[in-house]
Amino acid sequence: MNERPLPDAGAGPDLGTHPSFGSGPGSAGSAAGADSLADRRTLVEHAYSGAAALRSRQALYTWARPAHDLPSIVLDLLQTRFSGRTGDPVILDVGAGNGGYTERLRTGGRFGRVVALDLSPSMLAEVPSPTVTADAARLPFANGAADAVLAMHMLYHVPDPEEAVAELARVLAADGVAVVSTNHSADKQELDALWSRAAARVLGVAEGPRRVAASARFPLEAAGESLGRHFGAVCAIPIPSVIEVRDPEPIIAHLASYEAWAHDMGAPLQETLKCVRELLLDHFSRWGVFTITVRSGVLVATEPAGSSCR
Repeated sequence: MNERPLPDAGAGPDLGTHPSFGSGPGSAGSAAGADSLADRRTLVEHAYSGAAALRSRQALYTWARPAHDLPSIVLDLLQTRFSGRTGDPVILDVGAGNGGYTERLRTGGRFGRVVALDLSPSMLAEVPSPTVTADAARLPFANGAADAVLAMHMLYHVPDPEEAVAELARVLAADGVAVVSTNHSADKQELDALWSRAAARVLGVAEGPRRVAASARFPLEAAGESLGRHFGAVCAIPIPSVIEVRDPEPIIAHLASYEAWAHDMGAPLQETLKCVRELLLDHFSRWGVFTITVRSGVLVATEPAGSSCR
């Protein structure tokens, strides 16, 4: 990633001198809205009261290269894990959202049951049964009930991610596997700089606040250590990519999808989005492309703690 300074807040809508610019103002420190990102009411009644916002966030990855198909990666991992095994594995997709992973496992694999779980009943309304409305920190399953558990880009929405990791280990069979994904704290730094630059202009300050970034609550660089406290073996699989867009709309839609946390953004959402659009249009007129560096990964955990005592 080419890191270059952004111009001062009083300058025009300039994003630097390269299609991929650096972290910029506001990138240091914790992300805005850290507590509300795990607030049950905000999640159920606003952020995930329907699938539209989630789809907008997911849609940005359409322009990622290489194009990583995470559901297929998980499917391959589990098929390899259970190859030659007798019996039909039971898989829990915790925080299933709009069911992308659940659907891929049900249609592409030979598993006994794939159960979708989510805190939001509205999200599960689009997912065929079996589904369970449940809190990731209090899974309604017995010890060792599952052969595999997924927690894909969702542990940062749990008030205490460590508690949820312990639950994944508890419900997992001794020879089972947990698959977890999240983003690095430095993920999409170009969006941090873009939002901060726009917010600074709207607020009339030298340095604007950061955008809301959920993964700051459970970043990739700390996830392995957290899992290691509850599993005997943890393997990390980096999944880096670069997103290149040539039109403002995918980025605007992605940022707007965080509307549920608008009160935590530190700047008026619609005004800031308008400024983001202006900055991007100017940037495209100069460079033609806006580049976003994606730093995410999948962690595979086995040997759940306490399994020998079950």
